[in-house]
Amino acid sequence: MNLCIDQGNSRTKVGLMTDDGRMINNFVYKSFSSADVERLFDLYEITDSIISSVINIEPAVVNTLTRRSQHFVLFDHQTPVPIRNGYSTPETLGQDRLAAAVGAQSLCPNENLLIIDAGSAITYDFVSAEGEYLGGNIAPGLKMRFTMLQRMTKKLPLVEVEEKELIPLFGKNTRDAIAAGVIRGVAYEAKGYMRTLRERMPHVQTFLTGGNAPFILNNVRMEMHYEKHLVLIGLNKILSYNKLKNEN
Repeated sequence: MNLCIDQGNSRTKVGLMTDDGRMINNFVYKSFSSADVERLFDLYEITDSIISSVINIEPAVVNTLTRRSQHFVLFDHQTPVPIRNGYSTPETLGQDRLAAAVGAQSLCPNENLLIIDAGSAITYDFVSAEGEYLGGNIAPGLKMRFTMLQRMTKKLPLVEVEEKELIPLFGKNTRDAIAAGVIRGVAYEAKGYMRTLRERMPHVQTFLTGGNAPFILNNVRMEMHYEKHLVLIGLNKILSYNKLKNEN
């Protein structure tokens, strides 16, 4: 069994997976320590592990994963991946973005792919049908947009929106105007990327992931694949790819 760890800005997502990509179990942690690693190894028959992080990883976590795994991958820009990385500064590319690209390509090979990850920031990444990561863009996430409206103005309130809330086209009060402006703004942003790519090439598959993905999914009436665990799927693929390379 593989232990795949995606450490983000606000949460750590953990998946227990088989080499062929089957998800056995998954967890979300607000904080993640070496004690959590020890507990997972004690509860499950884990043999191999991989960790990706957009923040600094605690050395104790790495030490525990190294000690308890038969094969451990600390995913960084030097780690071999099963797609070509065309980013001009690979050392600055977030591992979660590259892992999501690998995950999408493993689920939908030989297709042009747009990957939208709606997390703390919203990223838009593109993988060609030939299996090359060709770059992407970074935009403010939902919480960031709501927070900046409140902080950068004198009278606008901080607004929170429920996932299943019906968002109007135009708000009739300040609260709804902010909710509609932010949520619909993000939805139209995503639609714009999808339409532009589909105008430029005949076939493009879109993958949507991230904690705020439901807000986009509920407000974009265009065909897309929603995969909650896309980054974990990609990390698992990268781990298996590196194990195979070592065996050969």
